[in-house]
Amino acid sequence: MADNDMSFWQHAVIEFLVKEEIPAAEIHQRLQCAYGSVCMGVSSVRRWVKHFKDGNMSIQDQPWSGRPRTASNECNKERVDEIIQDDRCVTVDKIARTLGIGHNAVQEMIESLGYRKVCAHWVPRLLTEDHKGQRKAITSELLQRYRQEGDDFLLRSVTGDESWFHHFEPETKRKSMEWHHLHSPSKKKAKTVPSAARVMGTVFWDAEGLSLDEFLEPGQTITAAHYVQTLNKLRRASRDKHPGQNIIILHDNACPHAARLTSEAIAKMGWEVLPQPSYSPDLAPSDYHLFRFVKDQLRGQCYETTEAIQKAVCQCLRMAGTEFYRRGIFKLPERW
Repeated sequence: MADNDMSFWQHAVIEFLVKEEIPAAEIHQRLQCAYGSVCMGVSSVRRWVKHFKDGNMSIQDQPWSGRPRTASNECNKERVDEIIQDDRCVTVDKIARTLGIGHNAVQEMIESLGYRKVCAHWVPRLLTEDHKGQRKAITSELLQRYRQEGDDFLLRSVTGDESWFHHFEPETKRKSMEWHHLHSPSKKKAKTVPSAARVMGTVFWDAEGLSLDEFLEPGQTITAAHYVQTLNKLRRASRDKHPGQNIIILHDNACPHAARLTSEAIAKMGWEVLPQPSYSPDLAPSDYHLFRFVKDQLRGQCYETTEAIQKAVCQCLRMAGTEFYRRGIFKLPERW
C-alpha cells in the first residue's frame, strides 16, 4: 500500500476516535498498535485531532503551497536513463548532483524507468569462450548418449569427489529464519566462520547408494598415487556391488584425477571416464547434491575430535537413503 493511502486511512481512524472523544495521546498509541512502523508521528496526530475538532470534515491532505515540482519531466528522465546506461554502478546521489535536482525526484524517475539495483551473482570462476565451447560440446555429447542408452547409462555411472569437513560449520543466514509477529524484536546473531580444524573426506556413490567413503590422515595430501589406491578400493567395492559390470566413472579435473598415473590405472581396470567440463561444479553430482546435503546436516554443531566429525559424516551419508542418491544421479540429464 502506498504511503498516501496509509495516511488516508489513519486520518479516517482519527476522525472516528475524535467523535468518540478519545484523547490525542491515546489515539496515537492505538495507531501505533495497528500500523506499527508506518504510523504517523504524535505531532501529526495532534494536528489532525485539532483539525477535526475545529469542525473540518475532510480527511485528505491539503495541497502544499509553493512552487510545483518540475524536476520529474521527460527531459530529465531521458538524461537519467542515459547516465545509467553509461554507468550501471552510478549512485542516486551522483545522478542528483549531475542533474542538479533532488534525490526524491531522481528515485521516482529511476523507478518509472523500471530500474532496480541488484548485486552481482558470485560464481567460482568466469568461464572463457573456450571453456563455454568445451562445456557445450561435452554436455551435448553426454545428452545424446543418454538419449541413446537411456537410464542404463546413468545406472552404470559412479561419481566421487573430495571435500573438507570442518569440526564446526556455521549455520547459514537462511537457516536462522524464524516467524515473528509485526512487533516482535528483530533477532541478532553474531557472524561465525568455519573452524580451522577440519578433515578431508573422499566419497564415491552411484544411483543405488554409497560405494566408498574414506578420510585422509592428518599430514597427508591427495596425490595421484593416493588417488589410485582409493580407486583400487572402489574397484573391490564395485565388484561386490555390481559383479561383472564395468562402471563409468565421473569425477572432475582436479590434478590427482587427471594425472597420467591415474589415467593408466583406470585404463587397466577397464573403466570408462566421462568427460567433465572445466570449472563446472554445477555438473558434478557430489558438489551440487551430496556435499551440500551433508554439510547442511552438520551446520551449527561442534565436534571436538576428528573421530567425531568422521562419524557424523558417515552417519549422514548412510541416512540419506537410496532415493536420495538416485535423485542426485538422475538430475544429470537436466543439468546437461
